[in-house]
Amino acid sequence: TYDRMRRLLDFVRGKPATDFSGVKGFEVFSDRVQPHSPGLGRRMWYGGGSLRSAQWAGEHGMNFLTSSVVKAEESEDFAEIQLSHIRAFRANHPDGARARVSQGLVVIPTDSATPEQRAKYEEYALKRTPRTATPQGPARMMFAPDLVGSSEEIAERLYAHAAFREVDEVAFALPFTFGHDDYVQILTDIATGLGPRLGWQAAT
Repeated sequence: TYDRMRRLLDFVRGKPATDFSGVKGFEVFSDRVQPHSPGLGRRMWYGGGSLRSAQWAGEHGMNFLTSSVVKAEESEDFAEIQLSHIRAFRANHPDGARARVSQGLVVIPTDSATPEQRAKYEEYALKRTPRTATPQGPARMMFAPDLVGSSEEIAERLYAHAAFREVDEVAFALPFTFGHDDYVQILTDIATGLGPRLGWQAAT
């Protein structure tokens, strides 16, 4: 997988993809991927859940998305594991502490939720909680707890999260099984309640 990713990055960054170029008939062939976009290689993201993937992304100058599913290699505390991945990535990245990292989490704010929606969200999180307590399976995978509550409560939990304090961006994932009205409510609460508490402002 890493070899394929490295080849993709090489092609995106303008290295030759073939030893043939020139004109054949009326067709013009390039030995590089076209059109070429300068800087695209630095704008590509790698989602990783292990120390090795974090190091690899840093070594190859990518951006890094810390996964909500990680390997318990040096710890069984999810926040500590994510933090170790962020630091490993930046320690191996040419930009060091300025290297771009986003944290992946599931958050479900309930500010404008109906009582029925709150009950559904809490039941959803409760069913998924056991897998967050200990490493799962032979690969020792750890899952991030889902954050359900008011925007104020979720913001407090995030600011207490060791990995969250290291990043400037987060990618909030939505559960797959909810309905349209649920997504409208969750996204509205993120945009109007949680986002501003985390320093986000809507584009003007």
